[in-house]
Amino acid sequence: MQLLNSASHLERSLRQDIELIRSKVDEMATLGEEALKCSLRALAERNRQLAYSVILRDQYIDEMENELDRLCLEFLVRQQPVATHLRFVYTAIKMNKELERIGDYAESVARQVLVLGSLDSVAFHPAFSELGALAVHMTHDAVQAFLNQDADLARRTMEIEERANLLRDRISRDLGNQEREGNLHADALLPLLTIARRFERVTDQAKNICEEVLYLCTGEFIKHKGNEAFRVLFVDATNSCVSQIAEAIGNSLAVPRFVFSSAGVAPQPLDPRTMTFLGQKGIDTSRQAAKAIGQIPHLEHYHVIVALSPEAREILPSPPTKTVCLIWQVCDPAAVRGEDTQIQSAFEQAFDSLSTQIRDLVAAVLGNDGKSERPK
Repeated sequence: MQLLNSASHLERSLRQDIELIRSKVDEMATLGEEALKCSLRALAERNRQLAYSVILRDQYIDEMENELDRLCLEFLVRQQPVATHLRFVYTAIKMNKELERIGDYAESVARQVLVLGSLDSVAFHPAFSELGALAVHMTHDAVQAFLNQDADLARRTMEIEERANLLRDRISRDLGNQEREGNLHADALLPLLTIARRFERVTDQAKNICEEVLYLCTGEFIKHKGNEAFRVLFVDATNSCVSQIAEAIGNSLAVPRFVFSSAGVAPQPLDPRTMTFLGQKGIDTSRQAAKAIGQIPHLEHYHVIVALSPEAREILPSPPTKTVCLIWQVCDPAAVRGEDTQIQSAFEQAFDSLSTQIRDLVAAVLGNDGKSERPK
């Protein structure tokens, strides 16, 4: 009888701990959803007070993250779970990080709203409402899938994520066109693009949660989107010279699974001397074209962004982000004035500097310890 009572007590303790963790996940998710809704409303209404409230309340989400971490750790130590219960606490730990990031994204949107508040007559793009609502909806359903251990709901929610990508791309295109046509204040472009990226990133986090739920329910690991290649983006002021050289060098290495791209803060036509120089190096430039940062699809899936000019440093993604941001000091040969030999020398120096750094970066990613041969 004593053994049965002991087993019954342990079972009750296990259920109580699980319910406490579930309730804390639900509470944290509710805070995140509310932050998303308020940040979207603050954007639509240009409501600075509401934006401030989102920023100030983010500390509660951070505190909830710490509390949930503590509960999960105590659960592991006290209950020493196995099988389904171990998968449950593992999923809760992973979800905790995703929900905290969602709160950070909502805070980031609110901060951009404050930036826009200082600008005159910035029109509200209607697609922001749709993208923001999609972010809220996916977050809610992803959490419900966890709370109810509903694998079918997780799969249905994951399928929606591509719509968010399309909406983000549409907003970026429209904003870029408006800025070029003079219908959008230049200083408003980056905050608005950032807001679109933040809402789209929320849907990515919701998808990640759904993948964890599928693991909880089925034991099946789902490969995360964007891991099939290692992506590197070079950004400078105009995307007419230095960043084009960097992109050309990277792609000329032909390293499997590496994708190199480039963009400019305010793109200008390709510098003809740059194209001639790359041709002399035997590098095909027929597919290269100047691009704005907003024209880069799925920017959030780039693993490394390299800033090659002071202007580029200003647009590096701010935390939270999984992207590694680097700053390389490289002289722009297109800006050199003087004799042909001096200009040629400037191009050679920029090429050699970029070649060395790109090869070192690739070697580091591939796991070479410095003694191994660099990529050819």
